[in-house]
Amino acid sequence: QVQLVESGGGLVQAGGSLRLSCAASGSIFSINSMGWYRQAPGKKRELVANIISGGSTNYADSVKGRFTISRDNAKNTVYLQMNSLKPGDTAVYYCNFRKIVPFGGTYDYWGQGTQVTVSS
Repeated sequence: QVQLVESGGGLVQAGGSLRLSCAASGSIFSINSMGWYRQAPGKKRELVANIISGGSTNYADSVKGRFTISRDNAKNTVYLQMNSLKPGDTAVYYCNFRKIVPFGGTYDYWGQGTQVTVSS
């Protein structure tokens, strides 16, 4: 089992910044990727950014150049620095750890979600 605890969401004006944190505990091994997803009302959950086990990163086109994902292995924590926020970034943000399980599969662990609201 992997437990994920998020923090850092809130209300910010357009153009502002927030940093999300996700602290992991439990069976933190065989992690394939860690990252952030978001879900706005009436929309599907979408990938915002993730870090693959080898260190490469992926970003949604809509956040490239504005958001930065990073990790602190010593603290088992992944961060999402969000700059130049836009009202369209308003959503519940979820931390995700994808773990490799036996026989080649993966399993997703999710945080409880943290609300990010960007006012215009």
